[in-house]
Amino acid sequence: MRRALAHAKRLEILYELKTGERSFAELQDLTGLSKANLSQHPRILRERGLVVDRREGQHAQFRIANPKVTRACELVHEVLRE
Repeated sequence: MRRALAHAKRLEILYELKTGERSFAELQDLTGLSKANLSQHPRILRERGLVVDRREGQHAQFRIANPKVTRACELVHEVLRE
């Protein structure tokens, strides 16, 4: 989990997911990452159990797997702001 939270863009993705489910395209728009660059981050978050995805045809919807993940991200964000 430490590795997953150690990257600023993954924290940004988790921040965007704390309000609810988002599509890959929405995450791409919100983060400004290219498709190739963005694709690795949800995969790592999914492998670490931080997010889950739901497929709708060829499209994926992502959401936070456990509400405690949101709290962990908030704590990391607070520490980085200090």
